[in-house]
Amino acid sequence: HRNPASIGELPQPISSRLSLPLAARSTSILAATVTVRAITQSLPQPRTTGTINPAEAVLRTCSMKPLQTQFPSREAVTHYLVDQFSDLLSAGDLCISSFTGQAPLASTVESRVQPGAYARTRNFYSGSVTRLSPYLRHGLIERRVLASLALAAEGEKRSEKFIQELLWGEFWQQVAERHPDWLWHDAEAYKTGYLAEDYAIELPDDIARGQTPNACINHFIHDLTVDGYVHNHARMYLAAYVIHFRRIRWQTGAAWFLQHLLDGDVAANNLSWQWVASTFGSKPYIFNLDNVAKYCGDRVDCLADSNPELDASYETLAARLFQRSTS
Repeated sequence: HRNPASIGELPQPISSRLSLPLAARSTSILAATVTVRAITQSLPQPRTTGTINPAEAVLRTCSMKPLQTQFPSREAVTHYLVDQFSDLLSAGDLCISSFTGQAPLASTVESRVQPGAYARTRNFYSGSVTRLSPYLRHGLIERRVLASLALAAEGEKRSEKFIQELLWGEFWQQVAERHPDWLWHDAEAYKTGYLAEDYAIELPDDIARGQTPNACINHFIHDLTVDGYVHNHARMYLAAYVIHFRRIRWQTGAAWFLQHLLDGDVAANNLSWQWVASTFGSKPYIFNLDNVAKYCGDRVDCLADSNPELDASYETLAARLFQRSTS
């Protein structure tokens, strides 16, 4: 039962600095988080009498002293934002993402579109993925452009898998348009033997901080919270760990991802979490340490002693994680 979710891939750093017009709207994790938190946490609190017009509230927020908009380097804008908004940032958000906010050059995009290599290696942590999803997410590149580049480079047959994965993004959007309630509500019941109320709402601190008992999980959490990028296969691992190993509601995990991902798209993200949970699929998705070692072992600590919760057979894990149906 394959995962229909190519939740996204992000670019390697293209430049060591932002162009000055882009400096104030860096797409680093820090800047993205500051933008959301600074606005939402600064809004006036509701009053017991009367109401506050949302537009008025935003205007009040924006009436503060104008922020500096010109900087000599990417490091300078990042340090400035930390200084201005340190009280709104968590410890992880004080880290500087390695990703920059510039639109990629055409030559860069062309060099990353390697459909044949992508088809062979996309499931591997170090595979030939494009890492262009932030640009897709924010409209700087269109899927049809990437599809055209793939076809021109290697032809229809070798480009088939690459184009199929591009189309999953369109699929998620279509599902969300037809069933907008599925974005935050269970599409179906869990197929795990548990009810929705059996899953906790709060994300445990050890997960949020990347201090779980498992080294590979902590590695993927670091990718998420520091760089704002997680390889698609690792996103599946994290989702399955949160939902099934720790029995946390998928909505909690989905919101956590959207807080950090540079390419975060609510349709692709949330419906993919539902697929892992089994509320938008025929069965729950789980993994074990052998699977992580197969696809990530050249870059991630997959030793048994470092990953005690994951070192078991699928049969053993299924018996531990799920209840048998009594129907």
